[in-house]
Amino acid sequence: MKKLTSLLALSAACIATPSQADPLEQAVKADLPSLTAIYRDLHANPELSFKEGRSAGIMAAEAKKAGFEVTTGVGGTGVVAVLRNGPGPVLLLRADMDALPVTEQTGLPYASKTPGVMHACGHDTHMASWIGTARRMAAMKADWSGTLVMIGQPAEEIGSGARAMLKDGLYTRFPKPSTVIAFHDSAALPAGTIGIVDGYAMANVDSVDIVVKGEGGHGAYPHLAKDPIVIASRIVSTLQTLISREIDPLESGVVTVGSFQAGTKHNIIPPEAHLQITVRSYKPEVRQHLLDGIARIAKGEAIAGGMPDDKLPVVTLADQRTPATFNTHEITARMTDVFTARFGKDRVVPARAQMGGEDFSEYYLADTSIQALLLWVGGVRKDKWDAAGGDITKLPSIHSPFWAPDADAVISTAVEAMTTAALTVLKK
Repeated sequence: MKKLTSLLALSAACIATPSQADPLEQAVKADLPSLTAIYRDLHANPELSFKEGRSAGIMAAEAKKAGFEVTTGVGGTGVVAVLRNGPGPVLLLRADMDALPVTEQTGLPYASKTPGVMHACGHDTHMASWIGTARRMAAMKADWSGTLVMIGQPAEEIGSGARAMLKDGLYTRFPKPSTVIAFHDSAALPAGTIGIVDGYAMANVDSVDIVVKGEGGHGAYPHLAKDPIVIASRIVSTLQTLISREIDPLESGVVTVGSFQAGTKHNIIPPEAHLQITVRSYKPEVRQHLLDGIARIAKGEAIAGGMPDDKLPVVTLADQRTPATFNTHEITARMTDVFTARFGKDRVVPARAQMGGEDFSEYYLADTSIQALLLWVGGVRKDKWDAAGGDITKLPSIHSPFWAPDADAVISTAVEAMTTAALTVLKK
């Protein structure tokens, strides 16, 4: 009889376990099949920057269904969903929507149906998680107070969407946030892991074009010409000294010549050569030093090559730039503690700043009194992570035609994390 009683007690304990589980975790788990279906639909139907009409429509419809006030067409195809829930702070959560001009090679059964376009950066997981978070926050209104602003942002991949939404009155037509938070899936972290960096998280991204002038002529008689290819080659070589010899070794920067174009035939010295350069930095003073240095080196090498003042290189800085993304200390430290308490220290890790760009930076720079956080959610499947031994050089990166995140792990982790962050900021 004692044995039977013990067995019954054990059985009762097992039955009681689900009700004792974390309510948010259970709700996210229950919602995951629906969110996965939305994710797969978005993945199969990617849209390029400022053409995200279908994606925006899905997000807007889901937000309306959850009870948000929804405005579409903000900054082009942007979506703004507002949920007012009494007095308190204003929190903005962002998801970006655009895909890339990449031909998918993942072999997924729900691979892109749009030729030459793919969600190679994981924005489809961002949108699905955004919808999941909107559902959770609407269902949990009794647990928070304040105003939640959720935005679907266009054109992150070309660094223009955030600026377009701000220009279209994001901070004037709608409640202005005191905190802004977003996440990005990561191809450098195992699935379900959260990565956070305090301070600079993503880099300034600048594009520089240089037209190097010369005097064309016959390849057999170089003394009768001034070869822009030689001058441009010297410029490329000397640019390498900007980082190695002019920037403090403890600072970070990148100067990469991504394109060198000149000439049409073996035996013709062309009149011009063209260079395209990407410049990455974090601090404003480092950025300015690099940009000034590029112009100085281009001019100096042209003078050394014998070019007159009226034929010095033309250096152009593109207007379309992405400022560095900065995670403010207060919200970063707070969320690190909150996430560690929820997910455990093994799933919340310090992340490294990256030299990639993210126009999420614009929301903080529009008003630096705002608290801002961009975090990462790992997307590398466990079997692939283990097979690579954690060596990310053996794994597809974001923007790769082979990047296929563990979507269920990304979405479930992100919804739980973003909802937890929102409940923390908007705590009663």
